[in-house]
Amino acid sequence: MPKNLIHEYDHSRQEIRNVLELIRILKAADKSGCTPQLLKNASLGMIFEEPSTRTRVSFEVAMEKLGGHALYLKPGEIHLGERESLSDTAKVLSRMCDGLIARCWKHETILGLAEHATVPVINGLTDYNHPTQAVCDAFTMWEHLPEGKKLEDLNVTFISDATNVCSSTMFITTMLGMNFTHVAPKRYQAPKEWVDIARRHAYGDARITITDNIDDSVRDADIIYTDLWWWCGQEDEIPDRRKAFMPDYQITMDLLAKAPAHCKLMHCLPASRGVEATDEALDSEKSIIFDQAENRMHTQVGLLAWLVWPELKKAREAQKVWHEGRVLEHLNASGWADR
Repeated sequence: MPKNLIHEYDHSRQEIRNVLELIRILKAADKSGCTPQLLKNASLGMIFEEPSTRTRVSFEVAMEKLGGHALYLKPGEIHLGERESLSDTAKVLSRMCDGLIARCWKHETILGLAEHATVPVINGLTDYNHPTQAVCDAFTMWEHLPEGKKLEDLNVTFISDATNVCSSTMFITTMLGMNFTHVAPKRYQAPKEWVDIARRHAYGDARITITDNIDDSVRDADIIYTDLWWWCGQEDEIPDRRKAFMPDYQITMDLLAKAPAHCKLMHCLPASRGVEATDEALDSEKSIIFDQAENRMHTQVGLLAWLVWPELKKAREAQKVWHEGRVLEHLNASGWADR
């Protein structure tokens, strides 16, 4: 069976470290205009039930850079669980595409695709987690390490709702040995089942803290990470959520000043400016949100090379010549070349 990326913890710490190094190598190649055409003539099926900017654009551009092609498939254009079973869709797309990435409303959908597909499946976000964002974020943290620190030395403080990005950030940081703190009003804190999963897969002495004490949580933070306070389908909760989070959990310059001088601010975007964070904070020298956004594309290049390239047929040059010769012989013999 092909390797998939559905959950961060499906892979070992060493595998994640290897992927981060691969992203670093491929990013350097890209900056020199030398991205290797590892996926030449390959196709990626991109299923999007939800709207997307960074995930869609980053995968489409990544396939182009690797020499392949991406197909954008949205509801109404394919029969994803409607008029055709999920298993049939997965099997059909596997016969035509070399890999699949899906952004789904429900986590069960990505699990169903992965169960029945015979090509690599990448989770581009569900209501449970967002692993491609998590890999990107770990890479971005690695690029912005404080002097004298390693990844496993970092203290990451996530200040926001218990989003799918919160779960993924918790999982990947603790897998890599970092300390993770989730700060939110009690009603919006990460559930115990997430914490239990993270603790099972944590490396070394990685600590997980869930708290509503914002001042204590930022005192030693190397990374402060924020996200939206509400998402699609939670519009009726906006007044209650705004009341619970504002103003104590908003990222401001005053809050950032309570963290160490080297602390960086991250946000997966899109951002509700003036809500979870002020413009001044998001655009400050401490903010690395646009480095983070750019790294989505470099991360997808690395993930596609890691997952899809090993599954491709690697034809020898002699095979290519032989097959081309047969085709040309048939075309000439049929008289089509004379038309």
